[in-house]
Amino acid sequence: MNNGPSPQPLSSGPIARRGLLFVLSSPSGAGKTTLARRLLEVDKDIAMSVSVTTRKPRPGEVDGQDYVFVDAARFSGMRDGGELLEWAQVFGNHYGTPRQPVEAAVREGRDVLFDIDWQGAQQLAEKMAGDLVRIFILPPSGPALEERLRGRNQDPVEVVARRMAAASAEISHWAEYDYVVINADVDKSLASLEAILAAERVRRDRQTGLTAFVREMQKSL
Repeated sequence: MNNGPSPQPLSSGPIARRGLLFVLSSPSGAGKTTLARRLLEVDKDIAMSVSVTTRKPRPGEVDGQDYVFVDAARFSGMRDGGELLEWAQVFGNHYGTPRQPVEAAVREGRDVLFDIDWQGAQQLAEKMAGDLVRIFILPPSGPALEERLRGRNQDPVEVVARRMAAASAEISHWAEYDYVVINADVDKSLASLEAILAAERVRRDRQTGLTAFVREMQKSL
């Protein structure tokens, strides 16, 4: 019978790891923004990357929270000065990701969520491929996509038509992504995203404190 003290865990907290960049892309209207918001609600250990954009705010959007709204001159200065990790022009407007806060988050083990298109995902892959997890969100069908776009009541008819025309080209990039989720049911799609995120957080090469943890364990054997 062992009356000695109970063994204590080798680590008093989570093993140190690098943060990850969790990228959601899709054609407009497939549901990536809804899924991003739901993921933020259920997982407090991931934060949204706040992009800068030259487009005008939509109803309900808050400057500095949904986007940082800037004019074309300021955006050009950030892009040319190397302040952006990625940038793209979408339907006549520019979008970009500020470099400094994202790089700091990854170093500190914090996860960052991105709602960006394939152009932005490609640029992130060029700069931070080892930290990147890419998920492409597909609609269940073409008619379902059009119905969602019309149901938003945020864009005029001609903009909806332009987005539908661009959808096929955007979807053609699905094979560049690590995971594909068909968003027929938001709850099921959210569960898939949570499962992907949980698995990616425990990847061996992402856990920077794992080597030290295992060495301490071996010493105690």
